[in-house]
Amino acid sequence: MSADEPLLCGIDAGTSQVRALVFTTEGTVVASAAEPTPIRILGPDSAELDAEGLWQVVLAVLRRVTAQVPDPKAIRSVAVASVGEAGVLLGEDDLPLTPIIAWYDTRTTGELDRLLSTIGFERLHRITGLCADPTFSLLKLMWLKREAPAAFSAARHWLNVGDFIAWRLSGERATDYSLASRTLMLDLEQRSWATAVLEATGIPSALLPPLLASGTALGHVRPEMADATGLPADCMVGVGGHDHVCGLIAAGADRPGVLLDSLGTAEALSLISEAPLVDPALGWDGFNQGVIEVDRPLYYVFGGLPTAAASVEWFRALFAGVDHATLIAEADAAPAGSEGVLFLPHLRLGSPPFPDPIGRGAFVGLSAATSRGAMFRALLEGIALDGANILKTMQKHLGIVAPEQVLAIGGSTRNQLLMQLKATAYGTPIAVLDLPDTTCLGAALLGGLAAGAFTSLADARSRLAVPQHLVLPDPGWSVDHRVHRQLLYAAAYSALRPLHARLLDG
Repeated sequence: MSADEPLLCGIDAGTSQVRALVFTTEGTVVASAAEPTPIRILGPDSAELDAEGLWQVVLAVLRRVTAQVPDPKAIRSVAVASVGEAGVLLGEDDLPLTPIIAWYDTRTTGELDRLLSTIGFERLHRITGLCADPTFSLLKLMWLKREAPAAFSAARHWLNVGDFIAWRLSGERATDYSLASRTLMLDLEQRSWATAVLEATGIPSALLPPLLASGTALGHVRPEMADATGLPADCMVGVGGHDHVCGLIAAGADRPGVLLDSLGTAEALSLISEAPLVDPALGWDGFNQGVIEVDRPLYYVFGGLPTAAASVEWFRALFAGVDHATLIAEADAAPAGSEGVLFLPHLRLGSPPFPDPIGRGAFVGLSAATSRGAMFRALLEGIALDGANILKTMQKHLGIVAPEQVLAIGGSTRNQLLMQLKATAYGTPIAVLDLPDTTCLGAALLGGLAAGAFTSLADARSRLAVPQHLVLPDPGWSVDHRVHRQLLYAAAYSALRPLHARLLDG
């Protein structure tokens, strides 16, 4: 790295961590820092964050990362990737009026019922491209309007989590299309706020920020924020995006036929589509659509498992925080098929093609002889089989036999056993990108575009040296065995879903 080479900072405000990395324009990591996301768990399906507390964590992470850079003045840009769905209401004085409701919070199930009775599932899908569930931003705003009417009436702005951080840095309010795609308030085809949805729900359009392309320049870091973070005052703040989509940008998966499997606390499988798909069956099967705009608008189909790595961390906590390596070794020693045990990883919501706002997980087939290793292997197989179900149904809707290539990013790709199980369940090799943090890199590239460090997204990616390795399916699994496990998995879910509903009813 030469002394005058520009550096780019990417922030990822995620479910479990807030991370900041500083990169060269070739994608080499210069500095990194992370802190836990300050989440407050309120119940099994509800959680929230204090907006100011989150901001203080962001400041701490930025101070730590800039302190590692020999000359922080070389940092020319910063942009933010974040979870979708979650946001903050701001009052006349720009202070937060309510906590940030966590993206996965389902206290809003009653609002979803009211919304569907007003607009209808298929009309909502036609406008927004989404399978309506209680987590989307619109339902959170409806809930706040009912539960905190004084705060809602006093609100002047609503910002997604990533937009809130960018606003605190730059003083400018805006959102990008990928985060807007997760609100249930975006007209997907028109790429504008959905007037019909807002009018039907009584949400003022004035609350919502302007829509801008990712990589657009918002403005320089405010002087007081430069002092608080260590970023230079002439550092450009760029428009970022949804965390999974920022990973897609860095991975180069914005091409038809390339499946991106983004493996974080939640998992997202994405495929580019030439235009929005209007068949309501896509929504009934639990799939969502969105749009990302950098050089041009690109539509994508999105299917996710809300508790992928979250299932792993839940299991570890049950066994006093046993380390990953020990669990993986035990699971690797267990036989394929996990001694007859199945795991359903729906610890929070269901996943396509089993959308379920009250989804619950389960171990099935336990015996007195079941080992911890077999249980953990079943957990990993469950994540893999869930992804295979998502992919199979996605292919059906997109009319493709199989993706031309499968790329994988995210922290869980370091689990070699999980990746082999996934390749086996998918029936195809998976190219794992060996990047320390693809989401932060995607955000950094968008910031670099905003600062003029690149002439285009293609220019930005052409400079990256992205190492990868190929994970092959387990040759010990025959096609018949793979299909049999997938059928058993689907059957277990179908059998348990009504029981879970009865259990919740008491």
